[in-house]
Amino acid sequence: MDIQNIQDNTNSNSPLGARGHQNSKTAFKQACEVIPGGVNSPVRAFKSVGGQPVLIKKASGSRITDIDDNEYIDFIGSWGPMILGHAYPPIVEAIQQAAVLGTSYGAPTLLETEMAELIVSMMPSVEMVRMVNSGTEATMSAIRLARGVTGRSKILKFAGCYHGHGDSFLIKAGSGALTLGLPDSPGVTESTARDTLTANYNDLESVEKLFAQYANEIAAVIVEPVAANMGVVLPKNGFLEGLRKLTEDNGALLIFDEVITGFRLAPGGAQEYFGVMPDITTMGKIIGGGLPVGAYGGKKEIMLQLAPAGPIYQAGTLSGNPLAMAAGIVMLKTLKENSDIYSKLARHAEMLENGLKEGLDKAGIKGVVNRVGSLLTLFFTENDSVESFEDVMTSDKDRYAKFFRLSLEAGIYMAPSQFEAVFISNAHTDEDILATIAAAQEAMKQL
Repeated sequence: MDIQNIQDNTNSNSPLGARGHQNSKTAFKQACEVIPGGVNSPVRAFKSVGGQPVLIKKASGSRITDIDDNEYIDFIGSWGPMILGHAYPPIVEAIQQAAVLGTSYGAPTLLETEMAELIVSMMPSVEMVRMVNSGTEATMSAIRLARGVTGRSKILKFAGCYHGHGDSFLIKAGSGALTLGLPDSPGVTESTARDTLTANYNDLESVEKLFAQYANEIAAVIVEPVAANMGVVLPKNGFLEGLRKLTEDNGALLIFDEVITGFRLAPGGAQEYFGVMPDITTMGKIIGGGLPVGAYGGKKEIMLQLAPAGPIYQAGTLSGNPLAMAAGIVMLKTLKENSDIYSKLARHAEMLENGLKEGLDKAGIKGVVNRVGSLLTLFFTENDSVESFEDVMTSDKDRYAKFFRLSLEAGIYMAPSQFEAVFISNAHTDEDILATIAAAQEAMKQL
């Protein structure tokens, strides 16, 4: 089916036939009375794109539906974990079966071991794994582990990378902090800030200078192997390899934050995709099939330092929740046993990438589309490329905001921020991608 046929076949229930949002407006106003800003995670608030968020009532496959019964082709996918699509029937069935047996025990289960074995079999550098409840909890625990193992205090991170809302990470952070212009959050103490060093992504020289100054104090370098929280920024050739060598040469650990890239770029994440092995890997989102979950893992000699095997304490009452484990096992088994999923994801992402680039050319607008696998970002920038935090910050946020609102009204739900990623799912069809290209190109004409 071509774009023209899709446009001709739209009706009031189709993704290109957007309607009003009165119910969402009323509900959001009510939410603001009892929830700070009306949302439980800042980027949902639409502050950087204007207007008010639509409230979602259901989702299936590649589509979400708001409380005004407007349907959208969804490219957020709960910020990445819905790689098989919303309400994937085998995952729903697994959750239902687990819930009948009890929703939480606070005691070990066979499901936890099965999940750990799956992760170890898929992630090349991971020999042991500890389950937690979120990506933020995973990264916070990983840096505590790194500090405990090395006996050092400082963590080196990169401007624009986001590793959750832990105090150590809210220094020149990405994602919601960048979107709202709050890279340094009140409540982060000076002593914590002193122990956080910030280098420039894709700039090995900036890392080398910090190691030269603090060589015996840096416990770990933590990095998104593909930066995806300032928009998608790919690592330059040699960057990840350079981090690996610098950390090894200086007795520090290398932490890959694969909360987004893990199991998405490849069954073994970015470390498999790029062939660079970290000491510790953090995971989240995808391994719970959409339920709240996280994990971190690494070499046995490092992981065995965790209590109760070792002296470094970390705990969680709901860690390894049976519902999340049941859902995640189905997710990971499906990805492990169906490698063709990744080629389909990449094909659809490439279709969208090319369609967006074509739209920019037709509209006479400068922009850059960065893509790796099934992750991509459209930057409205005068730059010819986007390879760093500085490049990202040249983006025209007002132009993106208008593009977002026009796309939303056309039934396309993208990230409400210039500094986030588009996530392709296995549920997206050729028709979905063609419809999205048509809507995006029409929006670009109006910019």
